[in-house]
Amino acid sequence: MELVNCSKCGRLYLKNSIRDICDECYREEEEEFERVRKFLNKRENRTASLLQVVEGTGVEEKKILKWIRSGRLRIVNFPNLQYPCENCGRPIRTGRLCERCQKGLKHDLELFERERKRRRKKVDTYYAYETESSDK
Repeated sequence: MELVNCSKCGRLYLKNSIRDICDECYREEEEEFERVRKFLNKRENRTASLLQVVEGTGVEEKKILKWIRSGRLRIVNFPNLQYPCENCGRPIRTGRLCERCQKGLKHDLELFERERKRRRKKVDTYYAYETESSDK
């Protein structure tokens, strides 16, 4: 165990797991998660957008996004719950990148690979010149 500062509140605590927050902040975060879960499980809130969830629960968007990205909060049953692409910010429902950014990344990787293969095939010729030594 290691004595560290909580990344959220700054209090000292014994770090005994992968969490970077103290037990008190962890409990607060769990209460917020439960609030979001209960909000979304109500029939009238199943079509809520991310902004509506934030407004309805008082939980920061950043935390909700963290739970979605980590897979803890599954949005498959909530058709209007989307989050931003990590590259361009367009709303998405799965993964980390929107379709356009995925295609762009794939295209860039293909270009890089073609150039790498082209350079590998190219044969460079090196010449060694002998010079007379001045030791004679």
